[in-house]
Amino acid sequence: MSGESVKRNRIVGALSLAIVAVVLSGWAGWTEWGHKETGPGPKPRPVAQISTQPGDRAADINPVLPASARVTRGVLQQVTLTDRTGKIVAGAVAVDGRSWQSSEPLDYDETYRWSGTAVGTDRLLVPLTGSFTTVAPVRQVRGTLNVGDGDTVGIAAPVILQFDHHVSDKAAVERALQVQASVPTEGAWAWLPDDSGSGGSRVHYRPRDYWQPGTTITVVAKLYGLAYGDGSYGKEDLSTHFTIGRAQIVKANVTTHRMIVVRDGVQVMNVPASYGLSSDPNRNTTNGIHVVMSKAQTVLMSNPSYGYVNVREHWAVRISNNGEFIHANPETTGVQGSSNVTHGCVNLSTSNARQYFGTAIYGDPVEVTHSPYPMTAADGDIYDWTVPWDDWRAKSALATP
Repeated sequence: MSGESVKRNRIVGALSLAIVAVVLSGWAGWTEWGHKETGPGPKPRPVAQISTQPGDRAADINPVLPASARVTRGVLQQVTLTDRTGKIVAGAVAVDGRSWQSSEPLDYDETYRWSGTAVGTDRLLVPLTGSFTTVAPVRQVRGTLNVGDGDTVGIAAPVILQFDHHVSDKAAVERALQVQASVPTEGAWAWLPDDSGSGGSRVHYRPRDYWQPGTTITVVAKLYGLAYGDGSYGKEDLSTHFTIGRAQIVKANVTTHRMIVVRDGVQVMNVPASYGLSSDPNRNTTNGIHVVMSKAQTVLMSNPSYGYVNVREHWAVRISNNGEFIHANPETTGVQGSSNVTHGCVNLSTSNARQYFGTAIYGDPVEVTHSPYPMTAADGDIYDWTVPWDDWRAKSALATP
């Protein structure tokens, strides 16, 4: 080989090495994700952006509002929402990986913190951070439904929602109440005067006419997280599912001194009775539709102004809170069917009282007729059926003037 050829080959080899060195140096400036390093200068800004609802440092958040996190130009890798004790809030990431939402209510007066990460379309990681606090009620008001889940009740049974404190925003509460009946039934809620003992508000629901036997009823009260006004909030949601039983009606005629029981349209009892002494307004059995409230085999009855305290009476069915019962009273057996001598109760013989007692359930109507004194709100908690339908509907917080 000539000297000129050797020189030319050396030049070509040197150029090739130089090209390889340039290529290698160029690749050395890229990360494993394909981004060119910029050396000691600022790092690339991630393209993914995370937003949360509620926003960072938000306060007085309603605990029933779902918490959520969303990412744009990326997907969520991990999301955790915890309270101050470290308890994790249940939730799930959407199928597309771009959002997360809680699946359970939060607590009142609690601080929640976000943690987790998202990865952007540029494959850079972005941290999820932030916190918020839920509302702290002045008080949490408890509600109680009077009909238990699975109960069977009479055709005049009202649904009663009793609160343990006054409710100012009655309209908000009523909007959160639902009544579903298997048989289409016209009914309405009515707010009655606050309970005199506890001071708590109460709202009753009754149909326009008696319930149809066999009707199944579901009541749902979405009260947790609901503002009642004056800083009060609902303590918990309530619900119940119950059934209307047979149609049993007591017809108590004061002037005939008889008590008749009609069940599903068939008369099953017609027995002598004694009612309240008509000459004394304080001893009358009040006129109007009463409702069976409870019953007990033995009840201690007292009326000091009339000279008796803790007298034991048997087979007693309560029909109002003003002391009216249907019960056995052997002392009046001789005048039952001919004279009214009681202190307002319906007196029966022991055998008749025991027989009726065994058939009575909450919600059965007791229709007292021909008494000179009507049943009123002063006579106890359940005077619902003495209120005319239009007046009843006017007691709704949602009634239009």
